Amino acid sequence: MLGSLPAGLNAAVLVLLHLTPLHPSLLPTILARKTMLRVKAAEDGDALEAGTVYVAPPDAHLRVDGAHLRLDRVTGVVHHVRPSADVLLESLAERNSTHCVAVVLSGTGVDGAEGAAVLRRAGGTVLAQSEATSEHFGMPGAAILAGGVTEVLALDEIGPAVVGFVARDA
Repeated sequence: MLGSLPAGLNAAVLVLLHLTPLHPSLLPTILARKTMLRVKAAEDGDALEAGTVYVAPPDAHLRVDGAHLRLDRVTGVVHHVRPSADVLLESLAERNSTHCVAVVLSGTGVDGAEGAAVLRRAGGTVLAQSEATSEHFGMPGAAILAGGVTEVLALDEIGPAVVGFVARDA
């Protein structure tokens, strides 16, 4: 999906995966090979910059606080994971959520369902990957059942939908 986003994207992108805290994450390096956007591991206090992908580190909740990122290693696990998609999405709902688009991709469990519903109620847009294109439909399916999804799309349709949202929001 990141590969379909243009280098000049007028938005910051936050990526959160449930990774083991036992090993350093190679995800920023891997993602940087797949996109024209700048990719970096999120750090506490990072200012959100358009055209940059921020990757949540293992074992820290990622929150948006105004125009900055906050890493939280104090709050416990949510749905057996840290970082939690619910924590991130709820922090987005607390800010100018009408300018946010969230994407729930293939994954197991229910993390992200409650946060997606909170974000949608706050005026944000939430896209979910379709069951037909998901390897694991647990997370997208849970977000849909929770009423938090604006639109369900095939994986190859999500990137263009994000680009369209950003263009309309500009």
